[in-house]
Amino acid sequence: MAKTIKLEQTGSPIRRENDQRATLVGLRLNKIGRVSELPDTPATHGMIRKVQHLVRVVDSKK
Repeated sequence: MAKTIKLEQTGSPIRRENDQRATLVGLRLNKIGRVSELPDTPATHGMIRKVQHLVRVVDSKK
């Protein structure tokens, strides 16, 4: 079973750069409070780092 990361969006993409908005869409987040479960890969970690001020990690499963 692959590792996964569960993310919740906590901040608004309003008045943010377009690349940050696109990153949120790539993470399957676009509304405050929405939760997404993603595979734990280096690419996902890079995307999270880019919008770390707008999301929080809810859970990390093995």
